[in-house]
Amino acid sequence: MNYVYVLKSFKDDELYIGSTKDLRKRLQEHNQGKNLSTQARRPFELIYYEAYKSLEDARQREHSLKFRGNSRKHLINRI
Repeated sequence: MNYVYVLKSFKDDELYIGSTKDLRKRLQEHNQGKNLSTQARRPFELIYYEAYKSLEDARQREHSLKFRGNSRKHLINRI
């Protein structure tokens, strides 16, 4: 499975959206500071995820959530 996930930073309450094949491992990497773009904002908690069979579908959804205001707005309302 492939996942699109949303993390919430305990430090600044901001959201981070990403995609991965291994959700547990990816969350651990974010909290260990192995991702430069989120290193300063850790620790994180997983607050939402969606599962997809195809990596391409997951990446398209991630892009939609990051760059399309309506998609992000609907997601935030759902959370």
